Amino acid sequence: MQIKEVIQHLESLAPMTYAEDFDNVGLLVGDPTTTVTGVLVTLDTLEIIVDEAIENNCNLIVSFHPIVFKGIKKFNGSTYVERVVMKAIKHDIAIFAIHTALDNAWQGVNDMMCEQLGVINRKILIPQSGNIKKLTTFVPFAEAEKLRSKLFEAGAGTIGNYDHCSFSSEGIGTFRALEEANPSIGKIGKTHHEKETQIQVTYPKHKEKDILKALFKNHSYEEIAYETITLENKNQHIGMGMIGELADPVGELDFLKNLKKVFKTGCVRHSELLGKPIKRVAVLGGSGSFAIKHAQQAGADILITADLKYHQFYEAEKELILADIGHYESEQYTKNLIVSYLRKKISNFAIILSDKNTNPIQYL
Repeated sequence: MQIKEVIQHLESLAPMTYAEDFDNVGLLVGDPTTTVTGVLVTLDTLEIIVDEAIENNCNLIVSFHPIVFKGIKKFNGSTYVERVVMKAIKHDIAIFAIHTALDNAWQGVNDMMCEQLGVINRKILIPQSGNIKKLTTFVPFAEAEKLRSKLFEAGAGTIGNYDHCSFSSEGIGTFRALEEANPSIGKIGKTHHEKETQIQVTYPKHKEKDILKALFKNHSYEEIAYETITLENKNQHIGMGMIGELADPVGELDFLKNLKKVFKTGCVRHSELLGKPIKRVAVLGGSGSFAIKHAQQAGADILITADLKYHQFYEAEKELILADIGHYESEQYTKNLIVSYLRKKISNFAIILSDKNTNPIQYL
């Protein structure tokens, strides 16, 4: 199996299309056609992780965080980023980063946080917009059913079909062959009216390549009239954070003590307690201060995230509790998720869970 085939599996879990614009995801180091000897899964890629990959004969590191985030102008080993990349290249080890693609995935970082806390009835806290697309095309009525089926097989979701009708030779949807063309359905001249139907399908944007491939392969026209547009609808299964409920309400202190235990953190920084039980729980792995208002509007009793600054705790406004459990701690179960997923998909080489703690923050 080649590296690109492993990446295809990872893309099925978390399409890179849905990563945030600021992020740097995908294959950062290495040749996608390289044959895989083993995969090491980690939260961060450090020199000790590259050493671990070497020891375990793994030539692909799947990392949650990207080791290369900003541009690198020199490779002289003066920074830890340069040293990691140089060592990986020297030992023919590829590095793939999944980061915010997995943050935004339905079965991703936040789903794992909810799983650890027993949160049920989960929903995306901040649904992502602009990732649903619509294709409109015209096809001879006799071919419509086949094309609809092929588009559906390629990943189209809702398929709407307008009533068919005849168009004039100058009308929208009419196909007229060029004199030098030799279309499979024959030349259509001004005196011939081809009965057509309009097909519209919606699909997630990461499926666009497959949708268009199916369109071109299964449409009989040499010149296909089609249009794709991006819808503003929010995708309720893609986005940042999650919110759900506990099966039974839990007292604030009991909940926070369990939170500290489950995420193995040296400290839970939290805002003022409100004297009411915790029932509705919002989570956002990593830096999540931008989700405070969203959690309030969703009626959360608590938002669990990381990297909150001093003044941001005031933003709780006595409407909910803000709990900062630490960046590493909030995302630590992510590598377990990736390993479990890949082991189900791939069985012909080792998928190894890194045993290194890459948390740069220590607690006294």
